[in-house]
Amino acid sequence: MAQRIQKDDIVKLISGVNKGTTGKVLQVLTKKNAVLVEGIGTKHRHVKPSQLNPRGGSKDIHVATPLHKVALVVDEKAGTTSRVGYVKNADGAKVRLARQAKNKEIK
Repeated sequence: MAQRIQKDDIVKLISGVNKGTTGKVLQVLTKKNAVLVEGIGTKHRHVKPSQLNPRGGSKDIHVATPLHKVALVVDEKAGTTSRVGYVKNADGAKVRLARQAKNKEIK
């Protein structure tokens, strides 16, 4: 099935600790049904010493956010979100539509 959220979309978190925050989608993980959102989901991990990194230490990693916790932002100024639908246009190409914005085409 086609992913309704794509890379470079602006999304808003609709549940969880970061509810209400918006960010740009960096990557869509289709097998995990998750997305990496810019500025959301960074965690701090400790790294064990190894031959490549003899001192060890700590680093920041990006944790994925489940797709069911994000909604596509249609109007950035107002912050309104919408569900996404699909329809074929006159050329026969599949186009994404914003359902709450009177079936406005998403670019």
